[in-house]
Amino acid sequence: MDHFTLSSVTMHFVRITHKTCWTFLRLHTADGRIGEGEASLLGKEDELAAAAERLVPLVLLGKHHSSSFAQQHPPESIQQAGVVSALDQALWSLHAQSSHQSLAQTLGIQRHRIPVYANINRRTEQRGPDGFADSARAAMAAGHRAFKLAPFDEVNTDICAQGDGEIAMQAGLARIAAVRDAVGPAARLMVDCHWRFDEATAVKLNEAAARLGVYWIETPLPEELTNIPALARLRRQCNTLGLRQSGLEMSIGWDSFRPYCEGGAYDVVMPDIKYVGGIDELQRTTAGCAALGVQVSPHNPSGPICHGASLQVASTLDAFDMLELQFDESLLFDALVNAPFAPIKDGHTELPAGPGLGVVLDEAVMTRHTDRPVREWHA
Repeated sequence: MDHFTLSSVTMHFVRITHKTCWTFLRLHTADGRIGEGEASLLGKEDELAAAAERLVPLVLLGKHHSSSFAQQHPPESIQQAGVVSALDQALWSLHAQSSHQSLAQTLGIQRHRIPVYANINRRTEQRGPDGFADSARAAMAAGHRAFKLAPFDEVNTDICAQGDGEIAMQAGLARIAAVRDAVGPAARLMVDCHWRFDEATAVKLNEAAARLGVYWIETPLPEELTNIPALARLRRQCNTLGLRQSGLEMSIGWDSFRPYCEGGAYDVVMPDIKYVGGIDELQRTTAGCAALGVQVSPHNPSGPICHGASLQVASTLDAFDMLELQFDESLLFDALVNAPFAPIKDGHTELPAGPGLGVVLDEAVMTRHTDRPVREWHA
């Protein structure tokens, strides 16, 4: 196995929109190679920087191979998870580069065409039904056949607790209906609830979603261990109605997924390569899910390095459903890496060519759009 010595690490914050900043870590080796990873956690850039101050000096000590750092430093918070996962992506990329292979080749490719779906939420600034429908039509024109939106801006757990959740969710149902009309009856349509419902209101939501032909309902309730029985009841209702239930996009490590999977909370779980705690941990989580009959659909609504890493790993996973893709939030998604991604064709894409993650950040583009000074650490 390749070992290498790091000479320095840099941390970059790239401003994408008024609401989005992407965070990247770059590992520089003594022999001139660069490995890159993404740790984006929206609105938590200061916390990511603080976590990096603690963790990056540790990665600069000694020699490394692939996932050794992530295994030795399991994260204790989502901010630490972002940094550990980004360092792990970069280390794996360097390992694959050393063999002149893609990460997928290093891990063992199972599929060359990867099914993806378009997350249209952040693209949609006009939050009415027409705005969502326009975004869905744009994604469909770009080759997508599966779509996700987060339509329930007016709903939260307090409103549900007051008994007003069913009224509040009507605006969201109108948005879903508009997207369904735009994409037609055959397309997969996923609905992200962002933990805004209580069980009683989610029951009503599931009934309405079934009438609209929704494929899955995502994160209906706050993901607390005490809510596992309620989630299991909602999953059974979903399955009876022909729906699926998904969640756990922010979970860290298989041990945090396991109680939900064993408790029957979800049909599909959504580990994020930025937060799960490393590629080995993502593989471990997928294996645990497969043993329990739960599918995996990686969460991936972020920047191009996360997307490159997610594509590489998604091509190797068992129990795989489909991969999320942040659709058309910013032209910088492609510009930052000089547009290496294959077009979407009939809801599928292919791996980018090239070693490692198959994508490389353009330093000039990063510099033009930097959100704050670059942080540097040296061995």
